[in-house]
Amino acid sequence: MHFDSGHLAYCTNIHPAESWDETHAALVRHALKVRDLVAPSGPFAIGLRLSARAARELLAGDQLARFRDWLESENAYVFTINGFPYGNFHGTRVKEKVFQPDWTDPARLEYTKELFTILSELAPLEGGGSVSTLPGSHKTFHADEALILDPLIELAGFIDALSEVSGRDLHLGLEPEPLGHFENTQETLRFFDRLLDAAPDHELVKRRIGINYDSCHFALQYEDPRSSLGAFAAEGLRISKIHLSAAVALDPRVPGAVEAIRPFDEPTYFHQVIARHPDGQLERYVDLPDGLAAYDSGTTAEQWRVHFHIPLDAQPAPPLRSTRQHAADTLAWCREFPGHCHHFEIETYTWGVLPAEFRREVEDQIAAEYRWVLA
Repeated sequence: MHFDSGHLAYCTNIHPAESWDETHAALVRHALKVRDLVAPSGPFAIGLRLSARAARELLAGDQLARFRDWLESENAYVFTINGFPYGNFHGTRVKEKVFQPDWTDPARLEYTKELFTILSELAPLEGGGSVSTLPGSHKTFHADEALILDPLIELAGFIDALSEVSGRDLHLGLEPEPLGHFENTQETLRFFDRLLDAAPDHELVKRRIGINYDSCHFALQYEDPRSSLGAFAAEGLRISKIHLSAAVALDPRVPGAVEAIRPFDEPTYFHQVIARHPDGQLERYVDLPDGLAAYDSGTTAEQWRVHFHIPLDAQPAPPLRSTRQHAADTLAWCREFPGHCHHFEIETYTWGVLPAEFRREVEDQIAAEYRWVLA
């Protein structure tokens, strides 16, 4: 839907689907119900998630033309695609696999080109289109950064040419994530310095590659959106898209707090923990079991923030709490400094693994998150 000077959608990565047929069936079954709950008169924006398999299938034959016709018939449109998860994203161990293939693997580049080819046919002329992707790699992969920079520079040229032909402003958003190749404001700024230094055309890269700012991920870093977004804007970096999402926070010293977080330890997704100590030092754990083991061994941390997306409208029962204020502060910055970002996406993909206290019908959850954002 239209949202201030931009567009707002929810990310359909919340719905299990790997083939194109499964993806389209999920849109029919769920997205249209959400539309009827939040924007029955449309036009309704869809934040599309396509696996590599679904992208290939959508580009085959007349599937893309048929999908474009379906969107028009339903008064819906696509302005953004989540290109972070390449393969299966539900019902199996995802964890480190969501970073595979990373940007050192040619398969990641080809997949992302396919997503932009699709988006160049679907995105609105007045709003353009964005694709979000991983922050290069994962720290534990010890990736050779040169093998990340080169394909991104190649992709920038590809996007620029596609934008010229299609008449649409297309752009990629690299999404900092805890323990990603870059994960916080300073690491992101330094990465873009190196990317631009390696690029023969700085302005082209800055035009086509920017940042996918996830309010959950930056809250995990104990950062303030005013400072982070302001720093990116000051460097002339593009805010390609903003993910509106929230994490779980707790004080591990409070009786019962760590016991309350244990049910969030589930085997599908990474739930990184960033602990802050009284002296301000941060300690990072690759996954929640590592944080729990550190607690059991004794820790001086005064706060934990856990990478488990919880609905924006929901507050966990004390002693747990939500970082959703970071999302609210992000929106406040965007209102104060309009024009820096035009693409917004609600991204609570964890519906299938949420503890019982949060579970609702998936359409009801998404609609409630819309209402929270719009309020």
